Amino acid sequence: MKLPNKSVAWWYWLATVLLLGLGLLGGYFAAFYAAIALTAIQVVHFALRDRSLASFPVQVRIAYLGLLLLALWSPLRFIYVIQLLGTTAMVTVNYCLLARCLSLLPWNRSHSLSWELVRRTFFSPPMPGRIRVAPDAERG
Repeated sequence: MKLPNKSVAWWYWLATVLLLGLGLLGGYFAAFYAAIALTAIQVVHFALRDRSLASFPVQVRIAYLGLLLLALWSPLRFIYVIQLLGTTAMVTVNYCLLARCLSLLPWNRSHSLSWELVRRTFFSPPMPGRIRVAPDAERG
């Protein structure tokens, strides 16, 4: 069986979807810890690759890791559901809501924040490399 020709990032996200699904749908709480460990590995991997903690791919993974950790607290456990849905969208149709949100932060954009920018950010179709950030934070 030939595996799809996908980037290493895609495989990381697919594994994360499976772990979150196992935790939420299978009732295996340890899968959440595995997702946290895998995301921490991603942070290190992409920080070493980009030689920066400020690169956009690293920012996305740090934010994702933070959300995973917040969801360990039982009142915030619903965050895992949001992450499962969002990461599934990332893996299936290449739409990453978290990356789009982070692209609007002041250090990741070169244009003034406006309703038009927000509209374009969230409603433009998913395309590889579509989210553009400040040149020093770029690299998908």
